Amino acid sequence: MITDYVSASGGVVGPHTTYALPGRMMITGLSNNKDHGGRTALVEYTNEGEYVATHWMPTDENLRGAEKGGNYADGYGYDVRALPRRNIMVTSSFTGWSNYMMDFGKMLQDEEAMKRFGNTVVVWDLHTRKPKKVLDVPGAPLEIRCAWQPNHNWCMTTTALTSKVWMIYEDEQGEWQAKAIADIGDPSKVPLPVDFSIRSDDSGFFVNTFMDGKTRYFDLSDPHNPKQVYEKKIASQVNMVSGSWDGKRQYYTSSLLANWDKKGEDDQQYLKLYEWDGKELVKRFEIDFYEEKLGRAHQMRFGAYSLYAQHSPAPQAGDSLLSQLDASND
Repeated sequence: MITDYVSASGGVVGPHTTYALPGRMMITGLSNNKDHGGRTALVEYTNEGEYVATHWMPTDENLRGAEKGGNYADGYGYDVRALPRRNIMVTSSFTGWSNYMMDFGKMLQDEEAMKRFGNTVVVWDLHTRKPKKVLDVPGAPLEIRCAWQPNHNWCMTTTALTSKVWMIYEDEQGEWQAKAIADIGDPSKVPLPVDFSIRSDDSGFFVNTFMDGKTRYFDLSDPHNPKQVYEKKIASQVNMVSGSWDGKRQYYTSSLLANWDKKGEDDQQYLKLYEWDGKELVKRFEIDFYEEKLGRAHQMRFGAYSLYAQHSPAPQAGDSLLSQLDASND
């Protein structure tokens, strides 16, 4: 258990992604304890939970040796992924504590708050942990997913506020670039794309939009020009999606943030499993997290044999949940 995240890191708050590297755990932050804004860092620990280093995001005031590829260097952070064979890490940006602790409806009406969102993706040297290039990706890029296949030198992200798919790719000169390659739903309605999951053969991806509760499947026959070929409403709200390695199952959870989840009957909290035959999603099971007194369902991780869903505040119910999940994956 890590108890010194804020003090050891030099004031990073809001841990978000825990990302495993050889002998290390990289934990992204969303904010800082000085002004509760978006300025933040990556915090590195050993597997034993011992603090190693804080890697602050580059800003206009201190690029930390990075090249500024566009208009922004805002210092914001959110997610992290790596392409080890290309020796890079990629981080995205979101917003600070003062925004994500605010009621969602109130924040949308606050002009100053809406200006406090990240507009960057940073490409890092994986081995040295030094930022190499700051890329403009306006509109709050959230989750990052990288290609699985060895001949694909790209990662993708989606922007929450502008509802676009962006590709972070290595060009023919070996330079890393960013470009918008598709819209998700109707951007004018701000459907708020959240999580997405790329198939293991890079042939397509599912992406969720929180506001309309839908999942959409995009064909990646041409990775630079994704095409939507399917959509389905999962619930009143939907957040995370994780696909099985064989592509036959898609798992969905519901919660974005406690202060941003919908109210009343639309505040549905669940874990759902769907089977995917390449044409249609068919629900196999659903766990109602409120009915089971499990709190809000957010993140999922696939392990060697089972899928685990974070749940709170009732850990005593965990054995029942995990046994159901193990049975579903036999």
